[in-house]
Amino acid sequence: MNAPANIPGLFDCRDAYVRTLEELADADDRIVAVANDSVGSSKLGKFRERFPDRLINVGIAEQNMVGVGAGLANGGKIPFVSGAACFLTARAMEQIKVDCAYSQANVKLCGISSGVAYGELGATHHSIEDVAWLRAIDKLTIIVPCDPWETAEAIKAVAALDGPAFVRISRMLVPAIERPRGASFAIGRAETLRDGGDVAIITNGTLVYRALDAAQELADEGIDARVINMATISPLDRDAIAAAAATGAIVTAEEGLATGGLGGAVAEQCALHHPVPMRMLGFPGFAPTGSATWLMNHFGLTAEGIAVAAREVVTRKK
Repeated sequence: MNAPANIPGLFDCRDAYVRTLEELADADDRIVAVANDSVGSSKLGKFRERFPDRLINVGIAEQNMVGVGAGLANGGKIPFVSGAACFLTARAMEQIKVDCAYSQANVKLCGISSGVAYGELGATHHSIEDVAWLRAIDKLTIIVPCDPWETAEAIKAVAALDGPAFVRISRMLVPAIERPRGASFAIGRAETLRDGGDVAIITNGTLVYRALDAAQELADEGIDARVINMATISPLDRDAIAAAAATGAIVTAEEGLATGGLGGAVAEQCALHHPVPMRMLGFPGFAPTGSATWLMNHFGLTAEGIAVAAREVVTRKK
């Protein structure tokens, strides 16, 4: 299912993750990695070679993995706990809640192969619920990067953050997003990638480049769409949502459950403070077995699907 990693112009964000982690570990001996028999899928092989005493593989024991991470944090280390997002979040939810968030342990949770990109293994290996249920946990930073640059910057940011964080790292190949020189990443700050006054598309992760393509398609029809990359789900950039609502219509798009995820977060703010017509694009629930590309197309998580939703909400503005 997984596309080769050498397609020109497309990147696996896991590479940016491990490269940045190695750079951080070079500069700070407090940086350690904890894995759940996931050294290969997390691409931590080179990290293990370079820092053999700073990678702990607990085996297939996710609750233990998060608990070990919390213990290392309590001992003054900065642990990056790395495993498939579907297992890391579902199996170790109590440890994430209690050992990390409630205790404010300095643990960095890295959900690998998130969304539907793990493989053609069906709903058991999809991680479409992770953002929705993690967002319900207090005092847990949640970041969904969209490309290699943002992945690297997010890893640096959470390493510097004193507290628990979850970074959602996809293996689905994505292009690098064009940004102005001097662009910077900050936790809790959304990024406006394209301005527009007719409708706002709020998105993150693997849907960002698709949203930009949708905005170009809409522009050719005379619809001016703003594209906002809401990489940080918690804490949420409420000012960016208010500015998006000023366009009069909002579409959210994400590789996960929109109910409870990014779409739910934006809808909550709009319902309370900025009521505007909305469409929330995401997976409706358990998805069938299929390639990531097929699933994204089947459920309309494409540039065309986003453009269709944008046209519909624009007609509801009046």
